[in-house]
Amino acid sequence: MALKQVSSNKCFDGFQKVFEHDSAELKCKMKFGIFLPPKAETGKCPVLYWLSGLTCTEQNFITKAGFHQAAAEHGLIVVAPDTSPRGCNIEGEDESWDFGTGAGFYVDATEDPWKTNYRMYSYIKDELPKLINANFPTDPERMSIFGHSMGGHGALILALKNPGKYKSVSAFAPICNPIQCQWGKKALGGYLGSDVSKWEAYDATQLVKSCPDSHLDILIDQGKDDQFLSAGQLLPDNFIAACTERKIPVVFRLQQASCFCHPALLGCCFGYDHSYFFIATFINDHIKHHAKYLNA
Repeated sequence: MALKQVSSNKCFDGFQKVFEHDSAELKCKMKFGIFLPPKAETGKCPVLYWLSGLTCTEQNFITKAGFHQAAAEHGLIVVAPDTSPRGCNIEGEDESWDFGTGAGFYVDATEDPWKTNYRMYSYIKDELPKLINANFPTDPERMSIFGHSMGGHGALILALKNPGKYKSVSAFAPICNPIQCQWGKKALGGYLGSDVSKWEAYDATQLVKSCPDSHLDILIDQGKDDQFLSAGQLLPDNFIAACTERKIPVVFRLQQASCFCHPALLGCCFGYDHSYFFIATFINDHIKHHAKYLNA
């Protein structure tokens, strides 16, 4: 499959590139970012896939997260795809920010008019890795996945639905129980129809309850003052409870800012939110988490 290079920038002795290709799965042109560490010039490298959240493109992570130095040091290829098909001319796909364009939710749609193009689950699971492995110096046996918000949901479900495919998984502020939150109900109802049993196949909390014994080491970081946490969109407690019941190892870190202000200003410093500033703060921890398994 032909790749068209859109951009290339030297970064920490490697290259941050963006490519475009025609997707057979999504039936449209798609872009992805890929960081090639210095080690890729002389040998095969493991691959870490990043899935972004609502409204994002392939650009958000590669320009805001600050992952390049750690990825270069650990010799990891990092791939950041787009979050949905684009330009499909489907009625209603651009009407809201949390459904349609920029909001593919990493599912394979079964409902009209979405089912022809909105197949992000299969794109991430099958088509994109095959494309990456065919065109770049990868080791196909060493692959991990992580993401943010909607992309954290995507990373968790892909890892849980495909035991052994990914060496490790992590997430920043993931949507952990989409069948129970408004974002999830809107997206899953629109893409999959009204049968909630179909939704459960794309819900990390539900998948944990029935998954085989897993050696997957899960890392989750959550900002304490994330507005979507308090709004009930993320529901990490439900996921943690399900993992605990199934004895699946998960490290959950509720991150808050340290305050060094005068006591009279108590409360002036807030915890981490849902933004890329939060991601950039802890991205090195996640790169190290994955490198531990990918470079074992």
